[in-house]
Amino acid sequence: MEKRPESGEIPGKPVESNSDDNSGNAGSAKERAVSSPHRDLGNAQLNSSREEPRKKLCGYLNKLGVKGPIKAWKSRWFFYDENKCHLLYCRTAQDVNPLGSIDLSSAGFDCKVEADEGVFEIRTPSRVFILKAVSREARMYWLQQLQMKRWAFCNTQTGLPVDSVTLAALPANETMPTEGEGFLPPVKTPTDVVGLKAASLPAPQLSAALQNISLKHPWTEIQNTIYNICGTRQLPGNGRSISGVEGFPEHPGTPAEEQEVEGEQAREDTRAGLRSYWPRKAKWLTNSFPAFTEGLARERSSPDNVAVLQQQVLTLTEELKSQKELVQLLHKALEAAQQEKRASSMYLTAAGDRDRLELVRHKVRQIMELSNRVEVLESDRRELEQSLALRDSRVEELQKHVQLLMDKNHAKQQVILKLTEQIALDLSEPEQEADAVAADTLYKQQEEMEHLKDDLDAYRTQNQFLNSEIHQVTKLWRSVAEKEKFLLMKCARLQARSCQVESKYLMMLRKLQEASPDLASGEAELVKSLIQEALQWDVKEEAAETLQLNPVREYDDYGFMTIPKYEVEDWKLLAKIQALEIKSSNLLSHTAVEKPLGERWASMAELSPSTELKGLIRCGIPVEHRQRVWKWIVTQRLSHHHATNHFESLLRQCERTEHPASRQIELDLPRTLTNNRHFISPTSQLVPKLRRVLLAFSWQNPAIGYCQGLNRLAAIALLVLEEEESAFWCLVHIVENLMPADYYSNTLIASQVDQRVFKDFLSEKLPRLTAHFEQHRIDVSLITFNWFLVAFVDSLVSDILLRVWDAFLYEGTKVIFRYALAIFKYNEEEILRIRDSLEIYQYLRFFTHMIGDGRKLMSIAFNDMNPFPMKVLRNRRATHREELEAELSELEWIKVQYMKEQAEQVTWHLDGAVSEEDEEM
Repeated sequence: MEKRPESGEIPGKPVESNSDDNSGNAGSAKERAVSSPHRDLGNAQLNSSREEPRKKLCGYLNKLGVKGPIKAWKSRWFFYDENKCHLLYCRTAQDVNPLGSIDLSSAGFDCKVEADEGVFEIRTPSRVFILKAVSREARMYWLQQLQMKRWAFCNTQTGLPVDSVTLAALPANETMPTEGEGFLPPVKTPTDVVGLKAASLPAPQLSAALQNISLKHPWTEIQNTIYNICGTRQLPGNGRSISGVEGFPEHPGTPAEEQEVEGEQAREDTRAGLRSYWPRKAKWLTNSFPAFTEGLARERSSPDNVAVLQQQVLTLTEELKSQKELVQLLHKALEAAQQEKRASSMYLTAAGDRDRLELVRHKVRQIMELSNRVEVLESDRRELEQSLALRDSRVEELQKHVQLLMDKNHAKQQVILKLTEQIALDLSEPEQEADAVAADTLYKQQEEMEHLKDDLDAYRTQNQFLNSEIHQVTKLWRSVAEKEKFLLMKCARLQARSCQVESKYLMMLRKLQEASPDLASGEAELVKSLIQEALQWDVKEEAAETLQLNPVREYDDYGFMTIPKYEVEDWKLLAKIQALEIKSSNLLSHTAVEKPLGERWASMAELSPSTELKGLIRCGIPVEHRQRVWKWIVTQRLSHHHATNHFESLLRQCERTEHPASRQIELDLPRTLTNNRHFISPTSQLVPKLRRVLLAFSWQNPAIGYCQGLNRLAAIALLVLEEEESAFWCLVHIVENLMPADYYSNTLIASQVDQRVFKDFLSEKLPRLTAHFEQHRIDVSLITFNWFLVAFVDSLVSDILLRVWDAFLYEGTKVIFRYALAIFKYNEEEILRIRDSLEIYQYLRFFTHMIGDGRKLMSIAFNDMNPFPMKVLRNRRATHREELEAELSELEWIKVQYMKEQAEQVTWHLDGAVSEEDEEM
């Protein structure tokens, strides 16, 4: 039988689905059987409370029903189902089938001061139920108990399975809160209106007898009525007792085509119940509702037994009246059906066609007679309507006349009252008038104060309840958020593991590709097809199918391509491996490292030089704080160089006079950061800004003017700082403060010195790798010279590059030495496995782009490369600079000697040629 919830929606509010969402006891038992360890903990904590006998949460409440524009309160018996956290309701406590249910597991509760006394709301995701208790105390009791039931159900709800790591990190279940959580004092149980004792009392009566009947559930009403009349404890097909809250039957919704079959079954069940009424009545009196019978037994000995029985008689009398009205309607329908049946029987039992024709003629004559009677009645009706209209017009005229007389009388009375009051005021003394006004004012103030006190108490109670509701909902939300957080962490670990496995698979394909000349033709073709399939895999398509916790985008926050585009097939495979390693590293470090670092950076409102700040900068500055920190570093180091409008004056000078380096700057602009979308096109917005920054620096430092490599330094500063002036001062800070003098001069002498110093550190920190380079005659300065000149721009992936720059701007060039050594240490084993000098050079060209774990590289640079004192770096720079200057001086002297010899030879040849001419002459 289809069962829909009773009409109780509020216009403008979400509407609940018509089907009741009731699950069986077997389903609840199955859920309890597969509950997680967290639920077991919660059950263990609630054992002490469960061992005690529980009070049933049930009682009569009024429910606001809405039928179109009509709203009406309907009395309903509500009871709580602990298995499903549902609040079910029916018309009376003796009904066997509930009319509907309210899901409390995701519901919220509210009580408004401006509402009527006892009114409160239960808000589910799809509907709002408005209920009304008999008093404020009963309302608060219901709200407190519903809160506790919801909390107990959510604490024992089945959890998702998690691994051992996540289980260890999950917080222990909290114990069941006390009533109100300290916000609202516990409300005493109103036993007269709540609990099983209330079932023995008569149901509250409304003004209209039929108002309380649910028209949406006719079969349910009929079943409940027959059950109440016959007194049967069980209806056929339903073996559950109404006396226990857990024992209410299930009522899943049925399709429309099954309703007729179920209706016939219900009627058969009803007849069977009537036939078995007398044999089972005695059994029902003792077993149907034990609490009710026990209550009657106790009431027999009480003095007010007669009053209770009289009230029950009145209740049953009203119920009988409504049932009689229903029976009369059914009798009328039955009489009409019987007349139709008799006519049809006579027609079918007729002997021949003549008899049947006579019956039809008789029916036609009856129809004609009835038609004539209808016409006569219709004419009479029209005449009556005309006479009624005349009478109505006459009555309306008389009413207008009476109303006019009443208005005149009322006006006269008002005049008399005003004159009487005026005379009384004139006759009264001024002191009495003042006393009367004061007394009246005092009375009004006292009355207003009483109203304000009542309002204050009501608002205080509402505030306490809402605080309790917010506190409990917040705890539930935090519990769900913790579970979601740990599930996301587990998902990130699994996704990172998947990326690592796929990266190893691609690396294995690459090694097979390198060994393809030694493989058979079939195996070589198989390797080639696998590589093509791996290269055609689209990251975007998989991103649409799977959960992307930290996806690899095409461009990062600063516009750098995250996956480089190579034309060579071998390098395309390397780019794919690099993308997977970056994704794996991001997934593993996002939740474990990046979030805690972000919180520490967010807590640093003001920046000041400290060991803590140095450690945070080495770990990398988050994107949202990098611009602020870089500006602070540059301002700290160049506070004495900053001059007002200095940058604007340099720009005006560039407009007035063309610098000799402007041509070289224009040539280098299209070659700046070709892997960044902000510099790929000549029409990009940052290209003009970069031009102005480089021209301004060429006038700022005439000794250098412009050197290839400065364009990349200025471009990185522009990407992070965004403002032209800030990028200009950052470039000044790098060239004039961080780098040694003559680092970007025409001779690049300081850059050459750093290469010799680096070779010393490389032989000291990585002796095996140095010996390997010497064995194969590898000059690492061919690779590392550009690293030092542009601070690893275009050599490292953007994420690691910006972390290097964070520490570089704060600590200086020592960071470049540390990271250069760390890069070789990171790939030391791979380099040592290569035995050919040409392959070593090819590997050194791109191996920096294969580094995806920035945290590991940072750990090598600042931990494994220790100790790295700045004093040693300065001494070695001074030593190698003297040696290099001596070598350059020697080369200059050799160059001068060579030029003298060349000049003398030219002079000698010229002299010899003249003498020969003279001889000929």
